[in-house]
Amino acid sequence: MIVVLTAGGPADELPDLSLYEGASHIGVDAGVMTLLGLGIEPVEAIGDFDSVTDREYEKIRSAFPSLERSPAEKDESDTELALKKAMHYNPDTVIITGVTGGRLDHYMAALHIVFAYQRSYPDIDFIVLNKQNRIRFMEPGKYNFEAGGEFKYISFYPFAEEVSGFTLEGFRYPVEDERIPFGSTRFISNELMRDGTLEFTGGNLIVIESSD
Repeated sequence: MIVVLTAGGPADELPDLSLYEGASHIGVDAGVMTLLGLGIEPVEAIGDFDSVTDREYEKIRSAFPSLERSPAEKDESDTELALKKAMHYNPDTVIITGVTGGRLDHYMAALHIVFAYQRSYPDIDFIVLNKQNRIRFMEPGKYNFEAGGEFKYISFYPFAEEVSGFTLEGFRYPVEDERIPFGSTRFISNELMRDGTLEFTGGNLIVIESSD
């Protein structure tokens, strides 16, 4: 089961959502209008809808007669509320789109809440996605990467703490048992030379794969 969350970021940064035809789509605030405009009927509409016009909100209300509008002043972001709702669908994968463009504070908030959910639900793959990048969080362990995919560059950053025992095989710049201090930019823009592996023993990584 794949659940796709689409928030109200710039539509020209979204991935091709037609690739997820069998997924359950959740619209987040103005992302509901984005989905309806693409001919995708979301299973849920979440948010305070402060980013849509009155006419757009009425269209959303028509599509979701029992819509519960979130208060504008609340402790949880719309994206967090949507992630909470997504858990009701028992997903294997949750893709979060429409959060990487526009306001940087919203983008940072999305990264932190996705990181928290990945730690709370380690058996679910949480992916932040736009048309050029895929962002994932990884805990200590061993991971496989397949060469020849759409993402040419792979960058690794510690998230919130130092990473230890960092080993890459099959990459242009392989390393063994390295330590990555928090704030380091040493491991950006690596490339796969063949199918490769990542392994590390401590800390948490944010992994960003980019097409160009």
